[in-house]
Amino acid sequence: MDNVLSFKRGRLPLLISMPHPGILLTPAVEAGLVEEAKERPDTDWHIPLLYDFADELGASTLEACYSRYVIDLNRPEDDAPLYTSATTGLYPASLFDGEPLYRAGMAPSTEERARYLAEIWRPYHQTLADELARLKTEFGYALLFDAHSIRSSVPLLFDGLLPDFNLGSNAGASCDPQLSERLLAVCANAKDYSHVLNGRFKGGHITRHYGQPQAHVHAVQLELAQCTYMEEQLPFDYRQDLAEPTQEVIRGLLEAMLAWGRERYGR
Repeated sequence: MDNVLSFKRGRLPLLISMPHPGILLTPAVEAGLVEEAKERPDTDWHIPLLYDFADELGASTLEACYSRYVIDLNRPEDDAPLYTSATTGLYPASLFDGEPLYRAGMAPSTEERARYLAEIWRPYHQTLADELARLKTEFGYALLFDAHSIRSSVPLLFDGLLPDFNLGSNAGASCDPQLSERLLAVCANAKDYSHVLNGRFKGGHITRHYGQPQAHVHAVQLELAQCTYMEEQLPFDYRQDLAEPTQEVIRGLLEAMLAWGRERYGR
């Protein structure tokens, strides 16, 4: 498959992973989707645009091009459950509102899905792993920021409204606790936004698998409420007026990660 991912190498020990902004569909997936799903409502909309300062910052970026409806890059290869509460799997079968993703009998075949695993999931994770290894070799450590967004209200997944900034460190296992404290301080200073650490979103497969602080790889997930930068309903427009102050907070989080890394490791 072509156009599976977009990768840009930076100059600092930080990789920003964006596994869910893609909207490409395979013919088999597109042919089977229910009408509502064709609008890709569960996409992490505009995330590359929201992080468009990454090059200036000096971070590496990795962006998925295919929709999570084809295969979810933030789920493990064996599709082992990550949460005890409602969620979607490696090959999603439902929308976030609980409705079926496919018309009856129209989901891709087992053979077709095996191709998605080999040609979409594995290249993304190989690129991610290779870049973290390169950063660790060059700097002695690596920082991974897994960038996500979601509608602020998804009753199937969580009660009420989601906080604006949802940081996840796999309950403290994916990064040094002092780094988490730095990030919480940035959020606390952003008085116009609410935040939480390890609330409903503790980090998916990427955060849990690659975050190994004992091996000097520190991973954090941000699940951002989409109301902070876009319209949450069709046509899912980007709102520059909302996005600019939100970007300032995100940039502050990334700068805090880099500052912590320099202090902790001396480079």
